[in-house]
Amino acid sequence: MSKNTKKILAVVLLLVVLAAAVLAYLHFRPQASQGAKTVTVEVVHKDESKKEFVLHTDAENLHDALDEQKLIEGEDRGGFFMVLVVDGETADYNVDGSYWAMMQDGEWMMTGVDDTMIQDGDHYEFVYTPAA
Repeated sequence: MSKNTKKILAVVLLLVVLAAAVLAYLHFRPQASQGAKTVTVEVVHKDESKKEFVLHTDAENLHDALDEQKLIEGEDRGGFFMVLVVDGETADYNVDGSYWAMMQDGEWMMTGVDDTMIQDGDHYEFVYTPAA
């Protein structure tokens, strides 16, 4: 064999090995995974329509899980996060007396979204509540 033939064979062999390595990486690379916890959030809107969201998250608290999905907006009011917008609908007590009632399994929550630690299988409800 001539030197040129050996060089061409070496390049072809190198390309085959490189292609095999790329294919092996694509086949065995880590796949994107869902979060370890599954949390269900039911939103009851002003018109009483309901929408359910199933969140897959690794977040520790409810605020972070909802924020990951861009499901809530609000503002920090002296160390307390006030939920003002849920699923695109605003309820602001300072504007019209409305607010978002937060419940877990139908029971009023005694903690805010920042202080509510979530567990796999939890079920929460955000209910638009108009002024009394």
